[in-house]
Amino acid sequence: MRVTIETERLILRPITVEDAEAVFKWASDPEVSKFMIYPRHRDISDTKGWLESIDHDNPDNYEMAFVLKETGEVIGSGGIYYRQDEDYWNIGYNIRKDQWGKGLVPEAMQALVDHVRETRNARAIRGSFAKENKKSGRVMEKLGMTYLKEGEYSKFDGSVTFPCYYYERIF
Repeated sequence: MRVTIETERLILRPITVEDAEAVFKWASDPEVSKFMIYPRHRDISDTKGWLESIDHDNPDNYEMAFVLKETGEVIGSGGIYYRQDEDYWNIGYNIRKDQWGKGLVPEAMQALVDHVRETRNARAIRGSFAKENKKSGRVMEKLGMTYLKEGEYSKFDGSVTFPCYYYERIF
């Protein structure tokens, strides 16, 4: 979806192929990509391929760049995607390692969740995180999400499967 959302410190806008170099900084970082569903980007062509695949005209898919207002840098991304089969919105996010621990992801994702609640009448949000990735779990808790169930997920390339927790918030 093509929208722009502002928070105190961030501008959220559709992520584009012009953001490839910024995205590659975190998508190629083994520590940042360790628990992500995508395999670590080994070449900027991996990043460009992903960015080119995003359909910003799909009203059920928001894939946003997190841009620092202060510097104009793209420092992360997040998305929220409608799952019609179960009537909920699924969230996901990541951010450059040098930006960890500053509260930027909860700030960005809360704004995105609020937008979807207001414009799309969202009933619920869900997300999952690897059990080892407690920082991601903390983000979901800050969004008011609570434990739903245990499960597992695999990277898109099947290289790793992680035991995970699913969290949910009903509105």
